[in-house]
Amino acid sequence: MTSLAVPEHPWLLPGELVVPGERDRAHPRRTTRDWVVDGLAFLAGLLWVLFTTVDALSPAPETAIPLPHDWMVGVDALLGLACCGLLWVRRRWPLGLAVATLPLSAFSLAAAVPLLIFYFTVVVHRRTAVAIALTGAGLVTNLVFSWTRPDPSWPYWATVAWGAVITIAVLAWGMFVRARRQLIVSLRERAERAEAEQQLRVAQARHLERTRIAREMHDVLAHRISLLSLHAGALEFRPDAPADEVARAAGVIRGSAHAALQDLREVIGVLRADGGNVGDAPEPPQPTLADLPALIAESRAAGMRVNVTDTVVAPAAVPAALGRAAYRIVQEGLTNARKHAAGAAVTVDVAGGPGAGLTVAISNRWPLGTPAGAEPPGAGGLPGAGTGLVGITERVTLAGGRLAHGRDEAGDFRLAAWLPWPA
Repeated sequence: MTSLAVPEHPWLLPGELVVPGERDRAHPRRTTRDWVVDGLAFLAGLLWVLFTTVDALSPAPETAIPLPHDWMVGVDALLGLACCGLLWVRRRWPLGLAVATLPLSAFSLAAAVPLLIFYFTVVVHRRTAVAIALTGAGLVTNLVFSWTRPDPSWPYWATVAWGAVITIAVLAWGMFVRARRQLIVSLRERAERAEAEQQLRVAQARHLERTRIAREMHDVLAHRISLLSLHAGALEFRPDAPADEVARAAGVIRGSAHAALQDLREVIGVLRADGGNVGDAPEPPQPTLADLPALIAESRAAGMRVNVTDTVVAPAAVPAALGRAAYRIVQEGLTNARKHAAGAAVTVDVAGGPGAGLTVAISNRWPLGTPAGAEPPGAGGLPGAGTGLVGITERVTLAGGRLAHGRDEAGDFRLAAWLPWPA
């Protein structure tokens, strides 16, 4: 958010608008623009004090009737100079200075310009209710000032009206400046909020994409590593197997290990790409329902007994996402069977059609010696973490389907899912 936090010309803006955090500070730092404005305000107040003092000491004053004593002119000048000095700290205590110097507006002419600047600062930096209350008090002191320091060429009520016009004009100007600053702050906050929400959406999309990749890699790696364990167990169980069988098993182990390492290398490379978009990385072709025969053949080549019943109507019309979900469900079922029920026959049933949905069921015999309420132990040293079923459950839920797993009435372990297939 650099473009929002650092304006192009910060010295041209008030301190509270330069940095977003400055408006939350009790006393924002002054910018070059603030120093110039304060200097001009001090100079204007000083020139007004000089003008009113010289005019009051002249034989025929133009601004007001002469004071009874010359020392009163000096006191008025000193009050005006003091108010001019206070202009440098008016940004820190605008309301306090305005209230403290309000009685001076009832009789001091030399302090008129600094007092108006105090009043303008309050209107800009404080709530409208406070500005209105101070305006009412100023109109009351204006009545007193027009009585104590009457203009020789104006009637009383004309002087009162002129003072009221000046006060209302300063109020309107200050409220306009305050409204403009509030609009700028509101637009900046809206832009910052939109940019933050956009960054949050990007981060969420990246997290979801990485979660999806991790779920896919779990399914793939668990499948390949379970094949490795199965072939390695066969070699360990039959060390006197014929040379061609050993060579074939070793070839399968080597190929599965190479494919697993390649898949792992790809996903680690994608997950480490923090600076870029995960979706920019090319992905390998995703499996579909048409790849199920190859998956079954691979499991049979590893020594599994797999019986398949495929009664899908119009298999070529299966949507890609639906076919991929069915493939992953069968892959997870075969992997679990290799882990927890090594040597048991596995039955795979795939059925359905457009409008009726797609049903996928994988079942195998419950391992002997395992209590009914306990999880089957992992085979071949491969522990079961249960994350595979969690991932399949999330996949089926996102697809709008249903999933059930556990022992059925026959005592077999059954993993069954129904996925919607629009007509």
